[in-house]
Amino acid sequence: MNPNPKAYPVLSYVMGQSSNQAISGDSDTVQVEIQGSDTNVEEQMPNLKNPKMLASMTDSVSNVAQARKVLEGLGERPDHETLDMAHAKIEEIDSKLSKQLEEIVLAPQPEGVEQMEWRAQQAQKEKQCRQAAEKEKYPFKAIIQLDEMHQAYEQLLRDEEEKLVKMYESAEENSEFLPAKDEVNEEVINILQEASHKNVEKVVLSGRLLRFLPEAFGRLRNLVILDLSSNQLEVIPDSIAGLEKLEELYLSSNQLVSLPDSIGLLLTLKILDVSANKLKALPDSIAYCRSLVELDASFNQLTFLPTNIGYELVNLQRLSVHLNKIRSLPSSVSEMRSLRHLDLHFNELRSLPQSIGRLTNLEYLNLSSNFSDLTGLPLTIGDLTNLKELDLSNNQIHALPDTFGRLEKLTKLNLDQNPLVIPPMEIVNQGVEAVKEYMAKRWLDILLEEERKSMVQENNQAQTGWLIRSTSWLNNFVHGITGNVAEYLGTEGKSPRDPYLDQQL
Repeated sequence: MNPNPKAYPVLSYVMGQSSNQAISGDSDTVQVEIQGSDTNVEEQMPNLKNPKMLASMTDSVSNVAQARKVLEGLGERPDHETLDMAHAKIEEIDSKLSKQLEEIVLAPQPEGVEQMEWRAQQAQKEKQCRQAAEKEKYPFKAIIQLDEMHQAYEQLLRDEEEKLVKMYESAEENSEFLPAKDEVNEEVINILQEASHKNVEKVVLSGRLLRFLPEAFGRLRNLVILDLSSNQLEVIPDSIAGLEKLEELYLSSNQLVSLPDSIGLLLTLKILDVSANKLKALPDSIAYCRSLVELDASFNQLTFLPTNIGYELVNLQRLSVHLNKIRSLPSSVSEMRSLRHLDLHFNELRSLPQSIGRLTNLEYLNLSSNFSDLTGLPLTIGDLTNLKELDLSNNQIHALPDTFGRLEKLTKLNLDQNPLVIPPMEIVNQGVEAVKEYMAKRWLDILLEEERKSMVQENNQAQTGWLIRSTSWLNNFVHGITGNVAEYLGTEGKSPRDPYLDQQL
């Protein structure tokens, strides 16, 4: 599961050195495997032996170690034959399911069974067949998913290898192989002084392995762009609030645990990148950066977003908070009416706020890989009428909301690795248009059924009213007749006797 030293020499070296420091002598296998390639790498990149350079690189590849740990728990990558078998089994199960569904559809309606009752029985049979098929396919889908995770791990290794090489080259070009702390500070101050005298608008200090920034940064009043990415910064000074004209701030790939509250005073800030740090929360004051258009806080340790973040960031168009531990979104997110791109994959989301449908300008939404936490979507998802791309893969969604068919502009949809029953997998496999058509028809059927029930209820109420009125009229009529008969028979008073009837024969 360790990176191949031949394919990923720098990454293998860095992770191997980290293992040598952290693992005791009982891990000879790992150490021997890595040591075989150390000589060539150290000859080509001699400064890799610098402890501070190595520490910086080790921090940078922590996500690889995490991914490797997950995969080690899941098991080795399935071989090609096993993978083919899994695909074949799934196709076989789908074929059997199709035949079962066809039999259900073609089954004649028994005599004496009403249409609605028959449809309900058929729908229940169909549901049971689909659930049984999904249960049968589950172990084979798990094999395919494991292979996909290994593929993703390999891509991660390639990306990290490239990243480490660039980090090394950047530091080498700038002769920044970890001078003493005071030397770093002195050089930075010289840069700041030069920038201050020349009214520089852009300062790039990425890949300098900086551990801290002097307060003097706050004096660069004309600074528009500041790039401090790929360093070792643990703290950003409060004086950053003095950068009154700052529009772009790049702080990715550092060691930041928090951001200063004073960041809320950067009223002209449009782009903020704090990805790949150790942030556990964003300050509430970030909501006051009302000019923000892009905010990237991905790959941190966030468990929540500030409660009021959406009420103020009305100009935000791109929000990336993937690879965190967020369990829920504040309802204020729905007030980000300018939002077009929302990435929430690899979190612990359990649901979306009901008000999510207010994001009518949203074009991209990624909710993938929230795994067992995300089991459904709100009906209001159908109000995202401008949505073009939606990724729901690797969750536990059983049914799409009935309003899903209203997403007319949706062109890309990923529903892989979900126990979907609605829509059925044979519809999903036909593509996004088939899914939209199926869900739209289902929604129409629901509306028609509700209308039918409403009409039946109204008719019943009308008949009940007629019966009450008829009963009242009949009571009055009978009462009148009874009175007349009684009067005729003398119950109301005796009538005079007819003398003719009294005659004796």
